[in-house]
Amino acid sequence: MRPLIFLLAAGALAWPQTGHERHHPPRHEGAYERALEAPSRAEWQQPDKVVAALRLRRDEVVADIGAGTGYFTRRFAPLVARVYAVDISAKRLERVAEAGLPNVKIVHADPDDPKLPPQSVDTIFFCNVLHHIAERPAYFEKLARALKPDGRVVNIDFYKRELPVGPPVSMKLTAEEVTKEFEKAGFRLAEQFDFLPYQYFLIFEKK
Repeated sequence: MRPLIFLLAAGALAWPQTGHERHHPPRHEGAYERALEAPSRAEWQQPDKVVAALRLRRDEVVADIGAGTGYFTRRFAPLVARVYAVDISAKRLERVAEAGLPNVKIVHADPDDPKLPPQSVDTIFFCNVLHHIAERPAYFEKLARALKPDGRVVNIDFYKRELPVGPPVSMKLTAEEVTKEFEKAGFRLAEQFDFLPYQYFLIFEKK
């Protein structure tokens, strides 16, 4: 059984916050993309450790929701059968396509619909994105339809407190809130990790 995640608008608000940017994203698309790919992000995001914790199978299909510029998509692709790189930004998805990864399928999604085929995905992966989804109960229903019977949802997001990275506290969701919402949607918390300094890391499976 496995975890899942949705990442609206490319892992939004995942950049370090300094000065006037503390509560706002960079004003320009280029600045935003550079923030997503900043070498300093690896220090706190620990992407290699995150991927290792997922224990991905060679025959697995992963949906990277909110894939953005492909920060995690590029790491998933060599390890699995297929990756759906899902995002609402066509421009950022162009960056993913430029990598030329043959097993990556680009999905230009709507804010309320990941546009994934039914029962097609083993692992849905969200990183720093779930708090951007307005109508989560309806979105969770779409996720459940996209998952294979033994599929999982992974959610990584920022702790609801002041941090040197991430969105303002008012935008964040606590791990407890997220868990309750998934439970109401027919999922159960199957596993969690606490090695990330600024984020909780939860894995949900269907009940």
